[in-house]
Amino acid sequence: MMNFDVTPVEVVTREFVAVILAGFGNELLPLTGEHGDEPCPKALLPISNKPMLDYPLSWVEQSGIKDVLLICPSSHRPAISHYIHSQSSSASFSSVHIDLQTFDESQELSAGTCSVLRHFANRVKEDFILIPCDFIPPPSLPLSKLLNKFRTDTMSDGSIVTSCWYEHKSDKQTTSDEWGSPAQPTPIVWDHISGTLLYVDSPREADKNNDELELRMTLLSRYPQAKLSSRLLDSHVYVCKRAVLDLLAQKTRFDSLREDFFPWLCKLQYQSTKQEKYATSIRIGIIIHQADDGFAIRVNNLPAYLEANRHFVVDTSIGDFTRVEEKSTIKKSTIGKHCVIGKMVKIVGCVLLDHCVISDGAKLDGCILGNSTIVGSKAELVRCVTQAGYEVKDNESVRHEKLDISDWAAQPEDSEGDVDDSTGEEESDEDED
Repeated sequence: MMNFDVTPVEVVTREFVAVILAGFGNELLPLTGEHGDEPCPKALLPISNKPMLDYPLSWVEQSGIKDVLLICPSSHRPAISHYIHSQSSSASFSSVHIDLQTFDESQELSAGTCSVLRHFANRVKEDFILIPCDFIPPPSLPLSKLLNKFRTDTMSDGSIVTSCWYEHKSDKQTTSDEWGSPAQPTPIVWDHISGTLLYVDSPREADKNNDELELRMTLLSRYPQAKLSSRLLDSHVYVCKRAVLDLLAQKTRFDSLREDFFPWLCKLQYQSTKQEKYATSIRIGIIIHQADDGFAIRVNNLPAYLEANRHFVVDTSIGDFTRVEEKSTIKKSTIGKHCVIGKMVKIVGCVLLDHCVISDGAKLDGCILGNSTIVGSKAELVRCVTQAGYEVKDNESVRHEKLDISDWAAQPEDSEGDVDDSTGEEESDEDED
């Protein structure tokens, strides 16, 4: 007799969803400034001729996570959507489903991470990993390491978050002061025995205590072997229980995770009155990545962007369809796609984005050029950054500057206005005659 019993289908639930945040990137201006009416999304800025977004997406895919919630400004949606559905991207991340969502804000007034998470809380039904689009992890730090730490801690003692901090030994300052300062470490206290984050210094605490840290005796008595460090950077990668979103819904005044939410959350671990108020026992796990174990960086400022590109390029990387004319020299640089490098050009330690045109005899040293930048013949740029579409005149020499289109775009308009005025005066004279 044939058996027609049907084996019930087992419903597989998602363990994690990765939430990748891709903001405006104001710290990377003028690179992220608009090119005409077209935005220049931070998430698509190339690092070693690969979009920045590729690095966290690859990290997620290698961990086995299948679902990504990618959040970006509304104005960036067309460009990012086009990229993630393009042949190159879809082939690279075929096993990952990307849900692209947008939020309405301006480049001048951007929302904090807490506000963004509250807004999209209804789309996150399970535990989640929060990842910035600008974090470049090393091969020695797989995302599975953080996930396994989180799994172990949540099963054993009710950990609600696992955070990741890293040490970064930056090269000596090779960028102009005009570019802004590299990211500064945040003082933290943690217990290395249990892997617990105990204290995160906040701007409010820093202003109140100047150069001193104020730690409660209850913290030190409970964790007598706690360690203090002022050399670690926050990766802004957090593996979180879904309950974190519930806490954020209660704490509506919090805007920043690192500056507001996590300093408050740390106090819940050792202040019994707060634990009674929220009827919960909370612990924050921590993983620390040492610089000697591999290069890690957040590309959230111009010095970091130049450093990241230099790290991945042994000598020089030249993108597809770029033409280099005779007697030109290119050293330790990244040249994008569809660029034209003229004759007798010298480029050292630079990053050129796509469609740049460098005319004959020009010299570039330690520069970052935005998309479609044009450099005139025999012009010289030293440690400059240009907005997309910027034009450097023939024989012009510029050093240590951020070059915005607004610096020169008004000049043609003014001259046209002068012509119109003179024409109008001639016409009026003719009328009088």
